[in-house]
Amino acid sequence: MNPSHASRTALATSLMRALHTRSDPAPLLDDPWGDRLVPEAVRAVFRERALAQHDASHGAAATPGQVLDAALHANAAYPEVILRSRYTEDALKDAVARGVGQYVIVGAGFDSFVCRRPAWAEGLTIYEVDHPATQQLKRQRLRDCGVAEAPSVHFIEADLSVEDLGSALARSPFQATKPSFFSWLGVTVYLTRQANLAALHAIAACAPAGSELVFTYIDEAALRPGHLNAEAFRKLQSEVSAVGEAFLCGFAPAELKALLLETGFALKEDLDGHQALARYDAAGANGFKPAGAAHIAHAVRFPSV
Repeated sequence: MNPSHASRTALATSLMRALHTRSDPAPLLDDPWGDRLVPEAVRAVFRERALAQHDASHGAAATPGQVLDAALHANAAYPEVILRSRYTEDALKDAVARGVGQYVIVGAGFDSFVCRRPAWAEGLTIYEVDHPATQQLKRQRLRDCGVAEAPSVHFIEADLSVEDLGSALARSPFQATKPSFFSWLGVTVYLTRQANLAALHAIAACAPAGSELVFTYIDEAALRPGHLNAEAFRKLQSEVSAVGEAFLCGFAPAELKALLLETGFALKEDLDGHQALARYDAAGANGFKPAGAAHIAHAVRFPSV
């Protein structure tokens, strides 16, 4: 990621969630905020890129907006973005019912949970942690949209490549002695293995026993040269690399349980893309074609010895 610019993938995933809400026949989310939070200048760049790749011979004439929607829907990450968001908010709801009162969104991007907080989350204190460039643009866009910053929401600017999560959270009212729920979505694939392990240790250090973590990862086999990935996945790899956010790291699903134990977490559940689809859209109403290599993992912090 260019340190002077907001993450392009964060902006794109926000648009995907909004597109899903307004266009898919059986939405798993009610999240229209991407259409408002993503600046018009950014959407214009996305439209230009989509139009440059659009083959008009494959269908009737379409507006630039329709071409962008089609490109987002065809993106290999689209199903994962929707499924991981729904899974995380379901897990968060269950955690809140068990008494968890703090929600930390690591790499928050343009997540809109603070704009559409459901009744069950009214008592949550939310901490959004992200790179200063992304965080600053998001807060400006929230102001532009007339969204006041609630006292229970804390925006923490942090470059986690040079600062650990604990020190970032220490600059906020975060209470490290209280069980918390952490989400870390769409991030691990863009970090080195060393950085991912450091991040897991950092999250564990901030999370007392009973805290929960939901994160996503890619099966490392899919990133090996010569692996028989679908064309859409190869295209996605090329596109994110072109904007400076290349895929760097995956994990082996068979080794994840042991890896998490070393960092202080017990694996509760690990779903690949097909399993997540079977849970949330078994009938295929939305036409999702998720990548089996895309995983959602749910872990619980166990007591320190």
